[in-house]
Order: sequence, then structure tokens, then C-alpha cells
Amino acid sequence: MPMQSFTRNYEDNSTEAGFQFTFYCDKCEDGFKTKFIESQTYRKGNLLRGISRGISIGTSLIGRGQNLGWSLERGADVISERFEGMSPEWHKEHERAFEVAMNEAKGHFHRCQKCRSWVCESDFNEEEGLCVECAPRLNVEVAAAKSRKMVQDIEEKAQETKVFEGKIESKAIVCPECGKPVTQGKFCSNCGAKAVMDTCPSCGAKSQPGARFCSECGERFK
Repeated sequence: MPMQSFTRNYEDNSTEAGFQFTFYCDKCEDGFKTKFIESQTYRKGNLLRGISRGISIGTSLIGRGQNLGWSLERGADVISERFEGMSPEWHKEHERAFEVAMNEAKGHFHRCQKCRSWVCESDFNEEEGLCVECAPRLNVEVAAAKSRKMVQDIEEKAQETKVFEGKIESKAIVCPECGKPVTQGKFCSNCGAKAVMDTCPSCGAKSQPGARFCSECGERFK
């Protein structure tokens, strides 16, 4: 049966050697990792393995009691095997460690009295006793509103500002010989006639090539 966390999400970082958990904020998913709790069953298993190795070395040095040494070593191995992997003792320790870890983690979270979520410091409004979704912080909302209004004012001011002072002209050039439109270049691509717009000597306006009078001021072209 899975263990029930006080937050919606948690991560079990436990190993055979000990227990550790990470509990996550219900809003932003920021996590808090609890202190490592050593497994006593794992520690005892290492101790028994160490004793058995010591007995084996001791008997080989003195040259006596080899059968006794072997039997004691084998007995220690049998006992230590109870603590290898996820033994029942380990599981009991695991459950107790989970309760200890939750009590530790609760000191770093707050429960919203409205939505019942467990949230971290960043997502809790201390003045109202609620999470920031249920009761947004006043200073944060004021700052955000001021920023939105500033952007709006900048856009409105930009619409009122004249930023281009030049002239916008879009006149199509027509070949004076064949009447075909000239897209680019100084000569008509259809008949080869010169197709450059004339400049009025009086006002500087551009007129179709071959025109007799300026289209802007009426000046006669020579």
C-alpha cells in the first residue's frame, strides 16, 4: 500500500542504506528534500558482515579452529541476509522514516485555509493566511498593474509620435513607346526604349518619361 503524503506530490529517494524524501509544493512544484535517515537494519547487516570477515581472518592467522571459524562466518551471513534488499524490518523503518520526514517537511510548507493546498513560502500570502492564488499579494498585484499600464501608455504615445518625415511615392513607369509597364532598369524590357522618369527642373517632382509637362506644377519640359 503506497504511503500517503500531505502534499499532492512527493518523491521517495530512499535506498537500502537509508531513507530520504522530497515533498513538492502543490502550486509551483518546488521541492524540499528531508534529512537522510540511516537504516538501522542496513547498519547491523554491515556490522555482522564485518564481524564475520574478522573471524575468518583471525582463524586463518592462528591456524586453529578453522571449522569453528567457517561455521561462525556462515551463521553471520545467514543473519545479514535478512537485511539485504527490502526486508520486512526495512519496510517498517521506511514507514517510520516517512512519518518523521513529513513532520520535518511540514515546517517548510503552509496550508491554504481556502483551497486546502500545501504551498511553499513563495506561494503563501502571510498576511491573509491563504495561498497567492486565493489571495494575491497586494504589492505584487500593484506592481504588475503599473507595469501593464506603463506598456499601454508607451504604445499610445508611440501611435501619436511622427517617426517618418520622408515622402511615400509609388508611381508605375510606363514605356513612352509601347505603353508596357517597366518594372525595373532604365530601358523597357519589351521594346528597349529609354524608360527613366523625368525630373521637373522647377519642383523636382518625377514624371513619366516623354511627358511634355510636369504632373505636379505644370512646368513645360524642353
